[in-house]
Amino acid sequence: MTPTRWWWIRHAPVVGHEGRIYGSLDVDCDCGDEALFRALAATLPRDAVWVVTPLKRTRATAEAIARHHAAAPEEFHVEPRLVEQHFGDWQGLTYAELDAGAGEAGRGEAWRRFWQAPAEAVPPGGESFAALSRRVAEAIESLTRRHVGHDIVCISHGGPIRAALALALTIGPAQALSFAVDTCSLTRLEHFADENRDPEERLGGSWRIAGVNLSAQPPR
Repeated sequence: MTPTRWWWIRHAPVVGHEGRIYGSLDVDCDCGDEALFRALAATLPRDAVWVVTPLKRTRATAEAIARHHAAAPEEFHVEPRLVEQHFGDWQGLTYAELDAGAGEAGRGEAWRRFWQAPAEAVPPGGESFAALSRRVAEAIESLTRRHVGHDIVCISHGGPIRAALALALTIGPAQALSFAVDTCSLTRLEHFADENRDPEERLGGSWRIAGVNLSAQPPR
């Protein structure tokens, strides 16, 4: 049985937002480390679908890797459901500002509730990590069905990659938040389809974790 192999890469480091919650803001990233992107490209398969999110930091990272990958496609599939968590009114604020209760976004109990239940709490005007996990699961199921038995290279964000691990391990969103997902790290998941499954039913089958938060090592 040929698995559908997911190659998850978190985007390059964000610039200009140190100490701030950027969530689903469309911020820039640093793609200057050519040796790192060359090393990442060397780990990826030749015949794959490449997926990015609508945020430019994932496309910029994909383009930086593609420069060193002879078989990278000219076009990337854009999947909105794999975008980072929306932190609503908190986006653009620092943790210190929220701790101090500065402005409307930090007022009341919302910030305290978030740290008491970070997977389920909903930031004002935003979404919970649990909600993110549901939409990510829908996207993974859709793409896995569409590209069954093939490789999918997905440049996404820390939150969606944790949600993908939750789906593969059948664990809750709260447990998935414990995973470290560094920028430019590689997480590999493999899905084995149930050959007897009714095509109209949910994805089913089984997952194998081939690697989590792997670091590409540029040649010295």
